[in-house]
Amino acid sequence: MRETPAGSLLQVFVTETYRIDLAGTSVDPLLTRLAAACHRLAAEDVAGQAWSKAKTYQGYTSYGSILDLTVIDPAFVELRQLIENQTLTYARCLELDLQGKVPKLYNMWINILDPGGGHTGHNHPLNAFSGTIYLETPPGSGDLDLEDPRQPFLMHAPPRRADAELFRKTFISVTPKRGTLLLWESWLRHQVGVNTGNGKRLSISFNLDM
Repeated sequence: MRETPAGSLLQVFVTETYRIDLAGTSVDPLLTRLAAACHRLAAEDVAGQAWSKAKTYQGYTSYGSILDLTVIDPAFVELRQLIENQTLTYARCLELDLQGKVPKLYNMWINILDPGGGHTGHNHPLNAFSGTIYLETPPGSGDLDLEDPRQPFLMHAPPRRADAELFRKTFISVTPKRGTLLLWESWLRHQVGVNTGNGKRLSISFNLDM
């Protein structure tokens, strides 16, 4: 019997996210300024405190109270430029046809997540790119969990082995640290893991469009 030649795998429909770690770089002083501004706003934003409580958010978020952080503190203006520049780099890595446009920040909001807090699975409709920059990440304060977007269609698909390659898994957990900036396309479903530590996690999330 003749030997059959080995076949090959063709990777298709790849989902690529983007990560850059900024602690210890020239951006580090901005991280410190952003953290200070976030804590100041969390203490002063009575409307945001009330909104967070009404939505049972375990901690504080400015999502429902402050429309434009850039008018409050110049550190957020610098952050906007950083986010837009990094997102343009990400879009080019993805070989997207931007048709002469560049990603522009649509909104951003502060998240201070208390121990026991998390955020269930969701995506960000009506945006092109989304992401988070992490400013304080105490031990155990929660990962970002990414979900295979094909999950609803995996009918009768055997589960992946526990030791499967990262790109073959259907759920991936990303552990951020101070200064980590993560970007993904807004359709990608994700969730914030429960803060099982003793400290508060501070981050700023954002959306961009074209």
